[in-house]
Amino acid sequence: MSDTPTPTGTVTFVGTATTVLRIGPFTLLTDPNFLHSGQRAYLGYGLWSRRRTEPAMTITQLPPLDGVVLSHLHGDHFDRVAREGLVRSLPILTTPHAERRLRRWGFRAAVDLPTWHSHEMTREGYTLRVTALPGRHGPGLIDYLLPDVMGSMIDFEENGSRRLRLYVTGDTLNRPVLAEIPQRFPEIDAMLIHLGGTRIMGVLLTMDGRQGADLVDLIRPRLTLPIHYDDYRVFRSPLGQFLDATRQRGLLPGIRPIMRGETVTLPEHATAAPRG
Repeated sequence: MSDTPTPTGTVTFVGTATTVLRIGPFTLLTDPNFLHSGQRAYLGYGLWSRRRTEPAMTITQLPPLDGVVLSHLHGDHFDRVAREGLVRSLPILTTPHAERRLRRWGFRAAVDLPTWHSHEMTREGYTLRVTALPGRHGPGLIDYLLPDVMGSMIDFEENGSRRLRLYVTGDTLNRPVLAEIPQRFPEIDAMLIHLGGTRIMGVLLTMDGRQGADLVDLIRPRLTLPIHYDDYRVFRSPLGQFLDATRQRGLLPGIRPIMRGETVTLPEHATAAPRG
């Protein structure tokens, strides 16, 4: 019998921005994208992008879920497979814009989270709190032509003591509005950072390597897991650019590339009280 303690949280990378988060007794799915290589995701305004990779699991292989955290409604984050295959009664925590659309599609438990608003789940002394954070999917006025996007702060507590604080960036550029995040939420344990340097008609819509390094420097999490960087043809900034940029700033020791299908243990909060 192993004496290794059960981790407080783990993340399994499925592909794109899709992960399975097992945190205490809760299991969450982020940004469900289960299209196969060669299939196209709809990005709005008549634009499509073809997937280049395979997801690490199918939607039918998912574990039982307590909820979905959805950053926004683009086809590479909530695809037709998710629309057809997810249980309609599953809570989906997302932007007010996406919540209205999801309810029209029959997802009656969708929850709208305006920026800085939270949703809590509780179970036998455990609390999981998801707070919507600001995000900007495009520069200047172009941002208003795109779906609203949110980042998420996921706080996990056991009997009132924080065990984990995880930041999921969503598809945002590194804009000044993000500077408020570490002020409101200090001591972030881990970050899932959406990269890729997505470009459509020459316009940058997600963080490239340099912007990603800037955000790591701002947030200073103990662990950074880069995702959303090579799955679609519109992703133009490979993972290596981000790793080079963080290496140049001395940030690389906290960066942990995660492969599709791999599960990584999330660091428990440094000041958490010891378990009894």
